[in-house]
Amino acid sequence: MHMIVHQADFSKGNVYKLVMRVSLPLIVAELVNLLYNMVDRIYIGHIPDVGSVALTGLGLCFPVISLISAFAKLFGSNGGAPLSAMARGRGDNKEAGLVMGNSFLLSVITGFVLMVIVLVFTKPILYAFGASDSTYPFACDYLRIYALGSVPVLITLSMTAFINSQGFASVGMITVLIGAVLNIILDPILIFLFHMGVKGAAIATVFSQTVSCIFVILFLSGKNAVIRLRTRDMHLSPSRAWKIISLGTSGFVMGATNSVVQLVCNRCAFIWGGDLYVGVMTILNSVREVFSTFTNGISSGASPVMSFNYGARDGERVMKASNAVLSIVFVYSLVVWAFVFSFPRLMAMLFTDDEMMLSASVSALHIYFFGFFFMAFQSAGQQTFVALGKAGYAIFFSLFRKVIIVVPLTIALPYIFGVNGVMLAEPISNVIGGLAAYLTMRHIVFPELRGMDGKSPASEVKQGT
Repeated sequence: MHMIVHQADFSKGNVYKLVMRVSLPLIVAELVNLLYNMVDRIYIGHIPDVGSVALTGLGLCFPVISLISAFAKLFGSNGGAPLSAMARGRGDNKEAGLVMGNSFLLSVITGFVLMVIVLVFTKPILYAFGASDSTYPFACDYLRIYALGSVPVLITLSMTAFINSQGFASVGMITVLIGAVLNIILDPILIFLFHMGVKGAAIATVFSQTVSCIFVILFLSGKNAVIRLRTRDMHLSPSRAWKIISLGTSGFVMGATNSVVQLVCNRCAFIWGGDLYVGVMTILNSVREVFSTFTNGISSGASPVMSFNYGARDGERVMKASNAVLSIVFVYSLVVWAFVFSFPRLMAMLFTDDEMMLSASVSALHIYFFGFFFMAFQSAGQQTFVALGKAGYAIFFSLFRKVIIVVPLTIALPYIFGVNGVMLAEPISNVIGGLAAYLTMRHIVFPELRGMDGKSPASEVKQGT
């Protein structure tokens, strides 16, 4: 593959500028990646006569899609990619290549297993997630086709993290851009022109992700990559796989618990508000994903900077990168909160023109996004733990925010506040979970970083407890 590529040097220059330089292509990539499913929702929500029901059916697929993405974090952005970056920081390129090869193989195997499970158990899965007889046909049509693309989807999402961790953020952006542009073009053609509806949206998504997958493999196996993807590095090592999975578990838990939370929210929304509020939850999740792209991009951009300098024992640069995540995301999320509070109907109109759903979504958005800026503390604390290989702490705070706080509150609060209680659980968890993760990280990690001499390489990846 012949292209002009630019690699970032994580060891030099102003850390804030470096984080922004690495993050900006990732933010664009996050936004573009979001278009895969977002465009599906926008088009499907406006299908004549059945748009609102079809949108609700598509929303029922989100927990499964989140779960597949969670495995990409397990082997890629939170597992293999930071390990590979730390190995490069120590000067051990051989180990960095072996980590990448093992991550690729794990992605292929897992993608195939997930495909089989979803295809076999589609109906019980969707009814468990809150499907009704009216929404199931739409959800089934989308999910079965999406499941067929599990392998290329998982490879694309997990291996793009290795492109970014080697400093080629612009290439990672192009990877996502190729697929998203294809999806945007194919969606209206298949949905409306060929009258394929929800099936057309799923086919467009899978085809687009497959093209992106081919691009990722070609780049990583080509001469431009610092660490190349080679078949000889794909023999599975139990100890190496364990390190990847141990470190990546925090990201997986975050994704998997998102799936669990979506499942619980859909069920509670259905119980307390019927199909209408399952559709409202689809809109809430969609708006949150739109505004989380910048946060995810900054966190992803800071992660390889922290991992590399941690491997090189430059604690001061690690702390500066962690502080950059907090300050940048805090200011951004304040602006987001103000915007959503001021224009909730405008956001909801992207996904539906049903007046009942619009009205319900306006009040739900006000509740759901209250105190959104506390997510800055969660992002800074969580990403620092992940980037430095402290998996134990990262896993705990993933579980703490989602499973220990959100799930019980989502079930309990509707008994007091009705269906609004389903939305109220999110802002409460942002405050408690965000502050707990960040303050603990400052107490545990920063003293260690201040004690680094910057001379000898880190001897191991500390897992945390």
